[in-house]
Amino acid sequence: MIVRIVTFIAISVGIYFAIALGLIVSQRPGKLAGEGGLDFTALTGRDAGEPAPLQSYTARDGAELSYRSYASGRDGAPLLVFVHGSGWHGLGYDGLARAIATSGGADVVLPDLRGHGEHPGRRGDIDYIGQFEDDLADLIEIVRKPGQKLVIGGHSSGGGLAIRFAGGAYGKMADRAVLLAPYLHYKAPTVRPNSGGWAHPLTRRIIGLAMLNNVGVTALNFLPAIEFAFPQSVLDGPLGNTATAAYSFRLNTAYAPRDDYKADIAALPPFLLVAGSDDEAFVASKFEPVMSAANPNGRYEIVGGVSHLGIIDAPQTVDAIHEFLEQF
Repeated sequence: MIVRIVTFIAISVGIYFAIALGLIVSQRPGKLAGEGGLDFTALTGRDAGEPAPLQSYTARDGAELSYRSYASGRDGAPLLVFVHGSGWHGLGYDGLARAIATSGGADVVLPDLRGHGEHPGRRGDIDYIGQFEDDLADLIEIVRKPGQKLVIGGHSSGGGLAIRFAGGAYGKMADRAVLLAPYLHYKAPTVRPNSGGWAHPLTRRIIGLAMLNNVGVTALNFLPAIEFAFPQSVLDGPLGNTATAAYSFRLNTAYAPRDDYKADIAALPPFLLVAGSDDEAFVASKFEPVMSAANPNGRYEIVGGVSHLGIIDAPQTVDAIHEFLEQF
């Protein structure tokens, strides 16, 4: 009897792993055509002058990571650490950071997340799920002035990471949050199919890797799990070498709220959410009903006629953030 039970368990485990590995190898990344996706004109088509220079800080593992800093010059101004969206880096938010800092709204820091930007390390990959949160906590400890209030923020996947940060081990560090069209979860009603054609997840591979992770097997988490449809004009342009067109499973997982995304939302401090009515990736009108059910401390603003990337430099975005920060 015992032998039969052991045999049954062994066969079941073997089938489980066979299914997981079969799903993983059945789908591999390919070169996207660069069609569809998002309009990157808002990030690459403007001339905002000389950007703030890249600086570096040392993370807990010894890695040198990059960020840009914008001082407000105002005593008592909060610190806004604002995280870029998927595939890009902090430079795309230079205009927004300048507008907030020069008016005295906040000291602003724009990190280039590990795996991104001009100095990515391993582009599109990190060491473990949760490393982004550790990196952000390390950066905050370095740049935050004694007693300074902290606003954690981000756009798109960066907004999703800000929500994840609030729901994690370092959530108590943040006093407020600013979210621009944040990614909540692939099951959230806010998300359009494939984020409007921008994100192309390798779904079977993700399922297989998730199965392995559920039983503690993480050795294959470095495998690519999602690709992004960058316009060819961006890839061929002067910043094309700074684009990150694919993510590993562990990076993609670390860049979003947890599966219980409503619990991460519930952990947010008082927050502002701004999105464009013409967002190609997300359904702007659904943010408030989804998020307010988990957390009543949000303020929502939908900007008419503005796209997913256009929301970054929309004048209404800057005005809403200024008004929100004045509440400190």
